[in-house]
Amino acid sequence: MQDDQFSGAAGILTREDGASIAYHALPGKGPGVVFLHGLKSDMQGTKALATEEWCRRNGRAFVRFDAFGHGQSSGDFVHGTMTRWAGDAVAVLDHLTEGPQILVGSSMGGWAALLAALQRRDRIAALVTLAAAPDFTEELMWHDFSAEQRRQLLEQGWTELPNCYSDEPYRIGRALIEDGRNNLLLPDIINLHCPVRLIHGQKDEDVPWRTALRLSEQLASEDVEMILVKNGDHRLSSPADIARLWQVLDSLAEKLAE
Repeated sequence: MQDDQFSGAAGILTREDGASIAYHALPGKGPGVVFLHGLKSDMQGTKALATEEWCRRNGRAFVRFDAFGHGQSSGDFVHGTMTRWAGDAVAVLDHLTEGPQILVGSSMGGWAALLAALQRRDRIAALVTLAAAPDFTEELMWHDFSAEQRRQLLEQGWTELPNCYSDEPYRIGRALIEDGRNNLLLPDIINLHCPVRLIHGQKDEDVPWRTALRLSEQLASEDVEMILVKNGDHRLSSPADIARLWQVLDSLAEKLAE
């Protein structure tokens, strides 16, 4: 793995196997903030930029990045796995940040943030998740696949799912499903003890809001708060949603300062 100079701007972090992670970073005080985007999203999304704005206003260090197969980073999405995406987050923590960090993870990024935090417990000051989707490969994909989709996955190595956000379908690889089974979190206690804030919309049609409740129950931390948004959808990107995210970050920053 190659260290890139922390520049306070756009950059590329190169991993051991030559894969590249595109990122954008701001210098500032700690604890810093790292944003992890969702499936088929990228670091240019509304929530990522809003989190950066909060950090800029508060003089806080910040990094957003594109995971493998997303945005400006290298790799083919169909070969992506949770192990790979969590590994990208760990690489960012190790090479682009210093000291304690607050992880903010959206959807798939919420699962990746949890996995990364388990690998770097001593570096994680707090976690914030937005419509977190732990175990989605098994519970929201494999369990719902038709017999034909399962056959395609096993025989040709991928299947396609409709994408309500784009005309381009999701091409889901066999590796994602099989690797997901090695990273399931909800069946067991999640051994994290930092403050955790779970934000989830009750009108989320992609990830059931009860996932947040299950996640809250499985987290070992005693400092877990769940915020349910009655009219919130999966994106949680409206002005009210962004204001709520900023309030949560304000509250966490105040708590951590104490």
